[in-house]
Amino acid sequence: MKKSIIRIVITGAAGRMGRQLIKLLKNENNMILIAAIARKDSEYIKVDVGNFIKTKKLGVIITDSLNEIIDDFDVLIDFSIPKFTLECLSFCIKKLKPMIIGTTGFNDQEKQIIINASKIIPIVYSSNFSIGANLLLKLAEKTTKIIGINSDIEIIDLHHRNKIDSPSGTALTIGESIANALGKNLKNCISDIKNRKKGTINFTTIRAGDIVGEHTVIFANIGEQIEIIHKVSNRATFAKGAIKASNWIIDKKIGLYNMKDVLNINDL
Repeated sequence: MKKSIIRIVITGAAGRMGRQLIKLLKNENNMILIAAIARKDSEYIKVDVGNFIKTKKLGVIITDSLNEIIDDFDVLIDFSIPKFTLECLSFCIKKLKPMIIGTTGFNDQEKQIIINASKIIPIVYSSNFSIGANLLLKLAEKTTKIIGINSDIEIIDLHHRNKIDSPSGTALTIGESIANALGKNLKNCISDIKNRKKGTINFTTIRAGDIVGEHTVIFANIGEQIEIIHKVSNRATFAKGAIKASNWIIDKKIGLYNMKDVLNINDL
């Protein structure tokens, strides 16, 4: 049975996604923000989140310590950096609370830590929380099963100039989905441009201006090509997805989930 009011903690609160989440949460009827965590050197420490998003005071003061969070929260949403995400993960395990992870850039060892944690608490871990990006994943997977083995596959990844990980987490997730559809490991599917073989993947990364996020998947053959494109013009798209995931996970069993589970499109 779902709770009438879901109490949310946001970490990475001073970042782009943190701001969007705070803005959207204040308009959610069944959710309330009870804590906001930012990095220790943030200029917003001890600032009311209402002032932070240029609205009236909301009674939640931004802090830099997880230890200041009281036990009575229901879900922690994290869009930060891998090192801090793992700290949040340990905190949620200790409190036996669900976690939404939107951070990207994890190495294989860090991903394994998340997998192990999902045997103790419910986790939604996704490189992209938008509905369109997850539909792109399914379309790319289905296209791969039909023509992938005979195609040159290109994944083009565009983001703003300050994005650190390259390729993006979403681009890598697309690559992994295509590789899985080919029955292979992504590492074995990366294209050698000088000696390109069909059914291999090449990544192109562009970091420029203030591009929020754009991904294009191209399946090219002699005489024709198919392009699947997803563009995001506002980060609120990702925040809406994370809030949807928080609503969804509240009554779920222990396990590791993604946005395709939240959207119920795994079986499409």
